Amino acid sequence: GCIPTKALLYSAKIFDSVKTATKYGIQPAGEVEFDLNNMIDRKDKTVKRLTSGVGMKLSAHGVTVINSEAFIEGEKDGVFIIRSGEKSYTATYLMLCTGSDTVIPPIKGLSETAFWTSREALEARELPKMLTIVGGGVIGMEFASFYNSLGVNVTVVELLPEILGSMDKEIARMLRNEYSKKGISFLLKTKVIEVSPTKVTVERNGKTESLPTDRVLISVGRRPVLEGFGLEGLNLALDNKRLKVNSVMQTSHPRIYAVGDITGHSMLAHTAIREGEVAVNHLAGKKDVMRYDTVPSVVYTNPEVAGIGLTEEEATEKGLSVRVIKLPMAY
Repeated sequence: GCIPTKALLYSAKIFDSVKTATKYGIQPAGEVEFDLNNMIDRKDKTVKRLTSGVGMKLSAHGVTVINSEAFIEGEKDGVFIIRSGEKSYTATYLMLCTGSDTVIPPIKGLSETAFWTSREALEARELPKMLTIVGGGVIGMEFASFYNSLGVNVTVVELLPEILGSMDKEIARMLRNEYSKKGISFLLKTKVIEVSPTKVTVERNGKTESLPTDRVLISVGRRPVLEGFGLEGLNLALDNKRLKVNSVMQTSHPRIYAVGDITGHSMLAHTAIREGEVAVNHLAGKKDVMRYDTVPSVVYTNPEVAGIGLTEEEATEKGLSVRVIKLPMAY
């Protein structure tokens, strides 16, 4: 969802900029409108152009790409056997990059409701009047930003005391306040206990209430894909439902590497790229290690939020001396 989400968010950002252009001395000719179908088409073209570019790079470097499901049948005499369709392949080394999937929480009524995950939300060509987003993390806030810009009545339900649980609390609060002014409703420390096609029932402060809605978007997190391709037969070590790796991306088997969301550390595209570099460098005998403390995290709302390293709260918990510096950037 990285590239398609950002493509849509950029369209929304341009729309927001044009709507507020008069305060910069620019007068749009006529009423400012958007075309959702054109936004989706542009997103699809952007994705196709980028994936085609990657495909051309692979081809130019002599990489063989097999578009088929793969299954690891096991290891024999130091060689891995992989079945794909009617063919079998052997390999001395494996790199597992199976990604992640949306976590679907056990909410009553969800299986009988046509809810959205990020996948459906990226393809929708009709806007709901009211959208309830379950989860106020990065994915939830980015979709809240997009649909709010297009005039949808958005409500974000978050179980934790604040949105963006991994970000600095003061910055998360500032972003929430900014979007509250834009019309998004936030229900913090609130649990969704039941959904239906027309309403969401929540519980907070020991009381239940029903929220009318046209659509529910589930964004409570993602989980590594560990099943369906024969991983069970390799007996690799897990760490809290993610594949355990060392600093050079090796699993508990020295000839099996894991890269991307399957490691569960930082489910970001640039993290996966860096993990891939580290794994390949180690295979090639070059010194390199993966450092997750230097991976930047970004929330592509409007305004955007970014962070790197420890937050103020994390540093304080570690007993470190913290100095906070604030620089006003109003314009």
